[in-house]
Amino acid sequence: MTPGDLRSGTEGGAAALDFSKASLARLSDALLGGHDHYEVDREAMRRLLAIAPGARAMAKEHRDWLVRAVRFLAGKRGIDQFLDLGSGMPTAENTHEVAQRYNPDAQVVYVDNDPVVQVHGRALLEENYLTHVTGADLTRPAETLADEVVKEYLDFTRPVALILTSIVHHIDDYDRAKAIVSAYVDALAPGSFLLLTHHFDPEEDSPRQELARLLETSFQGTGLGSVYRTREQISGFFEGTELLRPGLVYLHEWWPDGPRLHPLGELNFLTLGGVARKP
Repeated sequence: MTPGDLRSGTEGGAAALDFSKASLARLSDALLGGHDHYEVDREAMRRLLAIAPGARAMAKEHRDWLVRAVRFLAGKRGIDQFLDLGSGMPTAENTHEVAQRYNPDAQVVYVDNDPVVQVHGRALLEENYLTHVTGADLTRPAETLADEVVKEYLDFTRPVALILTSIVHHIDDYDRAKAIVSAYVDALAPGSFLLLTHHFDPEEDSPRQELARLLETSFQGTGLGSVYRTREQISGFFEGTELLRPGLVYLHEWWPDGPRLHPLGELNFLTLGGVARKP
């Protein structure tokens, strides 16, 4: 997903190709050690790492959280439909890989209006008939839900896992962001799930809040900026659902796999995530 579209509501579906600017999808790919990015994205990564040296480790932490959440839903709750909005560049341990490992019949639809993401995704998934990529604009829920790919492969009369990870905080206006999430949740059948992560404002005079403010201001106007919101604001995105235990927590606190092997950094405390069920 192109951040300019998220932040300003650009008209249209697929974003225009512009290799002179870094993209969220390619930046994430670079942080995760992928290969589908360019020098402008690596420069953005170096700038980020200069401010927050733990950004690479946090990107992996985020991916590990998604793996655990998808594994739980596909393997334990029998969910066989996944809608991943603002999915980003295909890289290791994607939603479809995890879901189909634990539920071989799981249908997965990735939505991202970055043309580079679409090209790479379709090439990678050419022989996977259960996984599909479309270029709908996730900030337009009605259009996204009416997208031909989404309609063809997902049955919204049955439970769907809706994935909004590390994407909602790129929508500046809180009311607009909340309305977008609510529109998708309203379209889900009972028994569906919402997976959402968001940058967190700790609301305290501390080095963590200073880092959050620095990250927030350093990337304003670059197309990579995000908003750090309070716990109360982030909780608002889960209205109409029931959070599963342990609730809205730091990602490393959500059902960790065994003892922690690496020390926690300040960035670990600047993102919250949760998995919730629609009753």
